[in-house]
Amino acid sequence: MPQRNQLIASAALVVLLALLPLAGSRYAVDLTTEVLIYVLFALSLNVLIGFTGNISFGHAAYFAIGGYTCAILLTTYRWPLLFSLPAAVVLAGIVAAVVGYFCVRLTQIYFAMLTLAFAMLVWGVAFKWKDVTGGDDGFTGINLPEALTHHVSYFYFTLAVVAVAIAALWVICHSAFGLTLVAVRENSVRTGFIGVDTRRMRWAAFTVAGSFGGLAGALFGMYHRGMYIENAYWTESAQVLIMVLLGGMYSFVGPILGAAALHLLQVFTNQYTTYWPTVLGLILLVIVMVLPDGLIGLVARVRARWGKT
Repeated sequence: MPQRNQLIASAALVVLLALLPLAGSRYAVDLTTEVLIYVLFALSLNVLIGFTGNISFGHAAYFAIGGYTCAILLTTYRWPLLFSLPAAVVLAGIVAAVVGYFCVRLTQIYFAMLTLAFAMLVWGVAFKWKDVTGGDDGFTGINLPEALTHHVSYFYFTLAVVAVAIAALWVICHSAFGLTLVAVRENSVRTGFIGVDTRRMRWAAFTVAGSFGGLAGALFGMYHRGMYIENAYWTESAQVLIMVLLGGMYSFVGPILGAAALHLLQVFTNQYTTYWPTVLGLILLVIVMVLPDGLIGLVARVRARWGKT
């Protein structure tokens, strides 16, 4: 699509989402709010997977750091949201930079396992540091500004933050920096021969991904009025990884489709059967086998077929 059409389609989608509360369904508003948060979470991981080619099994660590930091600053220290939210993003980015400094020294499965090891370390801190995080009881009762306590106002806040974050990620991924990441993904040896510091580029991508993952975690914690150690566990990382793979990891739009599809499948199958994990697994298995390029590949096929007719 030409860039102008992309801007028009994006603006139209934001306007349609902004009109959603007019339908009068709180369930639809709440569900869309959570989908928006997971969309941002999946896009942040895709900076590592789709553009850099590094599989991370520990992305939930930065999601949890952002959520816990924002929650603690808002509730324990009574910081205003104007400072709590940026502080959560910055701390998640700093931790991602520290962890990434060691992880980018490795590649392929060794990189993935090291990210998992650091993530489980974060989970262990959240579990053991009960005086601060609440441990396995969770950190509940997050103090939100009065203006965001209503579900509609929080929906609009989430929509605005996620829209700005997606726009920022779009600019980052389609800049010279993003194109260099793609070059590193395709052939790191040749990219290094032309003078690119591939390790530093992967480190920068790791930091960017962790920062935006922390932002998604902060939004998640405020939405649920609590953060729990499960949000830092490896299953949370696996879930967002599936979202990226389901949507299509070599596309910017793919993780958006994957996050929305997976979360909606989880919600709706859970409503109709107690065996929802089995049903969900079968659905995902069929999708992955039929659509190796993800849902974005299906969209491309449909557009190509329509173009021929």
